[in-house]
Amino acid sequence: MLIKEYRIPLPMSVEEYRIAQLYMIQKKSREETCGEGSGVEILENRPYVDGPGGSGQYTHKVYHIGMHIPSWFRSILPKAALRVEEESWNAYPYTRTRYTCPFVEKFSIDIETYYKTDPGDHSNVFNLSAAEKRQTILDPIDIVKDPIPPHEYKAEEDPKLYKSVKTKRGPLSEDWIQEYKNNPGKYPIMCAYKLCKVEFRYWGMQSKIERFIHDVG
Repeated sequence: MLIKEYRIPLPMSVEEYRIAQLYMIQKKSREETCGEGSGVEILENRPYVDGPGGSGQYTHKVYHIGMHIPSWFRSILPKAALRVEEESWNAYPYTRTRYTCPFVEKFSIDIETYYKTDPGDHSNVFNLSAAEKRQTILDPIDIVKDPIPPHEYKAEEDPKLYKSVKTKRGPLSEDWIQEYKNNPGKYPIMCAYKLCKVEFRYWGMQSKIERFIHDVG
């Protein structure tokens, strides 16, 4: 199992992010629901108590991913290979999401997230033991400096260019995180702490596939 903790500072409040998160979930669902053999199917959506993060909303979805696979390849695969299941527990500002594929029984991605009002300097938000911390790779992400694949780049979403008409925030400079630290309270800032566990228990391919999923996903 390969474990990484991602820290993603964002120029907004935790409550603003909650609204943005709901919007992006709906947007992504619409984008996925197009093309032959594609779509999002909601199997269960209910409140829970005494679960991950306390009390929240549990959702069980199935992603039919036919549109993401070449048609010639799709034609020779069993239907189970075109199905990814997602279970999520939303007790905002804590969430947990788990992905599995029935066709690949020894594969899973488990993501725990805390949303905190800080620039990403919390030393151990997940309360990991000393042994767990030793096997966890820390990977900070800067939304301004980190490279974006050309096919995913959109100028209208570039934080170095975008200025919000409503909030008057932006564009962000190369050193925006340090600027926010130097002016506490002047601008809202938060951090998404994500503990991602990728497991692909197939001998000979495990390490390579787990690294690939972290790097690409």
